[in-house]
Amino acid sequence: MPPVQRISTPNVTLDPEPTSAGDGIREALTEGSLEIVRMLPGASNATLFCRVMGPSGPLDCVFKPVAGERPLWDFPDATLTGREVAAFELARLMTWPLIPPTVWREDPEMGPGMCQLWIPEVEQSRPVDIFEPGQVPSGWMIVLEAHDGRGRPVVLAHDSSPALQAMAVFDAIVNNADRKGGHVLADPDGRIWGIDHGVCFAEEGKLRTVLWGWAGTPIPEPLLRQIEGLSEALNTGVDVVDRWLDSGERRALRSRVRFLLDTQHLPLPGSGWPAVPWPVF
Repeated sequence: MPPVQRISTPNVTLDPEPTSAGDGIREALTEGSLEIVRMLPGASNATLFCRVMGPSGPLDCVFKPVAGERPLWDFPDATLTGREVAAFELARLMTWPLIPPTVWREDPEMGPGMCQLWIPEVEQSRPVDIFEPGQVPSGWMIVLEAHDGRGRPVVLAHDSSPALQAMAVFDAIVNNADRKGGHVLADPDGRIWGIDHGVCFAEEGKLRTVLWGWAGTPIPEPLLRQIEGLSEALNTGVDVVDRWLDSGERRALRSRVRFLLDTQHLPLPGSGWPAVPWPVF
C-alpha cells in the first residue's frame, strides 16, 4: 500500500449556509427540468447523475427514483428515498449543514424519488481512510486494525474534526445502519458532507458506522444544546421528518434523542448487530 499524500483542509465548522441560497437550490432540485447524464455504477439502488438549472446556473445532482429501490429484508419496501429526505430535514432542523440539500421530487418521467445536490469529492482530503500501521495522521482516531485481502495489516481511522464528531452524533440519532467511509465526503472547500441515508430510522438498533472513534466519550456541550432543541421540536411534532416514518420509528427516534440527553455520551457498539459496515468503502 503506497503512502497516502493528504491535502490539508481548513478546520470545519457547523455554520449553516444562507437560507436564501439553500431555498433556491431546493426549489431547483424540486421543480427544475431534470437532465439525466448517466447512471452511477456500483450503487445498491438505481442512482442517476443528473443536472438541473439552479438560481446561479446548472446544478449537478443525484436522483434516486422509488422505482429503482432494491427490496431489503429489514426495511419496508419503497421507503429508502423518503428516509434520505427525512435525514436531511432532521439535520436542517438542528442547523447542522452535514447533508447536501435533499428534496422529494415528483418527476414526470422517472416518477417520485429523492433528488440531492451533488458534492464533488476531494479524495486526498477524505476524513475517513485506511492506512498502513504507523502511517495514521497525527490527531486521527483509530477505529479498528485488520488485514487486507493480501494479508497485510491495515488500520481504519478518521479525523477528529468538530463536523465529523457532529456526524457521529447525528448517526446515533438517526440510527444509521450504513455509515461507510465512502459516505463521508470532503469538498474542495474542506467542508464535510454525509450522503446515503436510505437505511436510517429503523425501530430496532442498527447503528453501523466507521465513526466509532468517539464511542463512549462525552458529547460536547454545544452539540448537547442542539440535541435538546431537537428534543423540544420533536415533542411538538415535526411533520417534515415524521411523514416519512411509521409510528414505531417515530417513537424510537425520540427514544434515541432522550438516551443521548440522559447519558450525555456517544453510544458504544452493540453486540447484536455488526458495528462496522462491510465493505467499509
